[in-house]
Amino acid sequence: FTLVTGNSPGNDMRYSDKKVEASGNFANKIWNASRFMLMNLDDDTKPEIPEQLGGEDKWILSKYNDVVKSVTENLDKFELGIALSNLYDFIWENFCDWYIELVKPRLFDKENPTGKTAQYVLTYVLSNTMKLLHPFMPFITEEIWQHLPHEGESIMISEWPEYDEKLNFPKDVESMELIMQSISAIRNRRAEMNVPPSKKAKVIIVTDKTDVFKQGTAFFEKLASASEAVVQTDKSGISDNAVNVVV
Repeated sequence: FTLVTGNSPGNDMRYSDKKVEASGNFANKIWNASRFMLMNLDDDTKPEIPEQLGGEDKWILSKYNDVVKSVTENLDKFELGIALSNLYDFIWENFCDWYIELVKPRLFDKENPTGKTAQYVLTYVLSNTMKLLHPFMPFITEEIWQHLPHEGESIMISEWPEYDEKLNFPKDVESMELIMQSISAIRNRRAEMNVPPSKKAKVIIVTDKTDVFKQGTAFFEKLASASEAVVQTDKSGISDNAVNVVV
């Protein structure tokens, strides 16, 4: 993994202990995400896509679909470093840092009917992403895939994932990324002001895209340390000393 990361055809690479450590950290990230998933999967969960999907489900499936296309094209052109970079970014940022965090409340709430959908999407995306990563990290991907619900004897002889036009949800991707951009902006402002995550603050969202943000108020409470998230179309009722963040 280290030798392929950041490599391009014809270039010599300098060995770096730090790069090896970074690769180990990536392996740990995947392993911990997989363990968390397995602790929250029901016995009858399958790596399939259910019919009813939430906005965050459609977002991760679209992102996964994009990475299937790009990695396959990169490998066909022998652009191994680019293929691995795309996979790394998808797994670390999109899947682990965002999607798993977004669906945690659905997984923990056993009364929530969308929790089962989240289990199916998590299983589908992770098991197929392990297939994409397998040529670069054969041992950990085989181990994880064997523990996930699967069909077949080995990941090595499983079918390579294919791009599927049905998994494109551009409107949902745009909506989710607007919400995520807003959450990131709030987090950054809180960090600049040294406000700890334990100190909750009311978030007032002024927007003409009220439908988008009303569906995502729970994400602000979970990921932006909001005591509550209120969506409105004007600045009425906002205190003069409120902190302003524009996205």
